[in-house]
Amino acid sequence: MSNLSSKLKNLARRKNRIRSVVTGTTERPRLSVFVSNKHISAQLIDDTKHSTVAAVTTVGQKAATGTMTARAEWVGTEIAKKAKAAKVKAVVFDRNGRLYHGRIKALADAARAGGLEF
Repeated sequence: MSNLSSKLKNLARRKNRIRSVVTGTTERPRLSVFVSNKHISAQLIDDTKHSTVAAVTTVGQKAATGTMTARAEWVGTEIAKKAKAAKVKAVVFDRNGRLYHGRIKALADAARAGGLEF
């Protein structure tokens, strides 16, 4: 087994372990974070209705510049603004199998500073 395939397998295993516990409701949607090599995305997902309440991504955004950590902070503040517009105050954080460190932590801290509770 190659190094890349084992990393992807372990990421999928961690993601499934987290998703077995974390679910979003109408009152408290799931804040799902996706980090690629170049971009960061965040969604507020209502799992009971199977719908996305709000979403923010750095793809095609001129305002999201700088390092990936700076982009993560921008996404965190924008998702907090959209959540406030959708009248969402509390969320459940879904880090998608990633460590709560670096970019994920920067996004979470910016979302908390924007008014989200989790």
